[in-house]
Amino acid sequence: MLDPNFVRDNLEAVQTGMANRGLNVTSELQQLATAESHRRRLIPQIEGLKREQNTSGDQVARAKRQGEEVAHLFEASKQRGQKIKQLEFELDSAERQRTVLLEALPNLPHASVPVGKGAADNVVVRTWGEQRIFDFAPKAHWDLGSELGVIDFERATKISGTRFSFLMGAGAQLERALINFMLSLHSNEHGYTEVSPPLLVSSATLYGTGQLPKFEQDLFKIAGEWDLFLIPTAEVPVTNLYRGEILDGNRLPLKYTAYTPCFRSEAGSYGADVRGLIRQHQFDKVELVKFAAPDTSYDELEGLTANAEKVLQLLGLPYRTIVLCTGDMGFSAAKTYDIEVWLPSQKTYREISSCSNCEAFQARRANIKFRPEGTGKAEHVHTLNGSGLAVGRTLIAVLENYQQADGSVVIPEALRPFMGGKTSITAVK
Repeated sequence: MLDPNFVRDNLEAVQTGMANRGLNVTSELQQLATAESHRRRLIPQIEGLKREQNTSGDQVARAKRQGEEVAHLFEASKQRGQKIKQLEFELDSAERQRTVLLEALPNLPHASVPVGKGAADNVVVRTWGEQRIFDFAPKAHWDLGSELGVIDFERATKISGTRFSFLMGAGAQLERALINFMLSLHSNEHGYTEVSPPLLVSSATLYGTGQLPKFEQDLFKIAGEWDLFLIPTAEVPVTNLYRGEILDGNRLPLKYTAYTPCFRSEAGSYGADVRGLIRQHQFDKVELVKFAAPDTSYDELEGLTANAEKVLQLLGLPYRTIVLCTGDMGFSAAKTYDIEVWLPSQKTYREISSCSNCEAFQARRANIKFRPEGTGKAEHVHTLNGSGLAVGRTLIAVLENYQQADGSVVIPEALRPFMGGKTSITAVK
């Protein structure tokens, strides 16, 4: 959530930032200004009446000592009490309206984010690795997986419906190897603390990271009276780890990595992405989360992105890193780098990680603060997150980039210790 005081004092800058995101929020900002103005008028009125009410008892006592009539004082006190209740109701209504309007506004783009309307306006900042030249027609992962007997879409559809899959034999082993490889890299070499978070979270938790109330249609909710949802990403529980707490600034940055399954309805998804493992309702991901001080958070974003890129470098998978333009960023992000891996079958790069600095946007919703030197006035921390990496999409990239003419797949050297020394995947006979 944006700082309401900043919005109040910088309406023009906020309107420009939202316009750069492709949003016209003129009406919403006018309503916000009206609600804020009403709120600021009500607060001193209520406080003044309460002060009068607090002194009315002394007036009554003094009048009684002097033998004066007090009925009119009791009546005045009663009228003030009713007025206070009325004004407090109006204040509560104005504050609710302000909150609802603020909740609907996305984060403001950082000044370094390129202005643009959509994906076509994203900017490539670097590429790594050479795209392999095949002397045969490379196959898509859904064909490779089926022929090798390591991916079964049909039986998963029978059990759960479309956009689910079974990973079988070496496919399941490869998935587990990727998870262990990523977690070991991030925790042992990149300095992240590994955590294993809950997979079910409350609505308050999802509110903290910005999924609720705006994106409820993308979530899977538990039936019945439970206030629980399946997590769409480990970002949600890990970012909320310190919800409602004040951190010691001397401990920042705090860095966490977590492997979890993720669950998304993918409402509105259609087209080529729904085939294969690209866009599933259930998928695995290794997540990176940081809590940083505002003056270092953009350095931490560069570091987090480099940590995610290192996974692809060690696997020998070509990729490019792009900075998303204002019109293509997520709701909570102030700046985002997307890492896209090369898929030979599609002859294009596909997203495998998004690394974002949300600044104080999530921390304000989740009330996560820090004291800069461990003492003094608390302020909101900056939160960052990124995939390090999406496991299913990494598996796709390994299958497609390391496929051989005979239909087998060579296992990247970095993964072999996690695969029991196995060097290739061949069809099950």
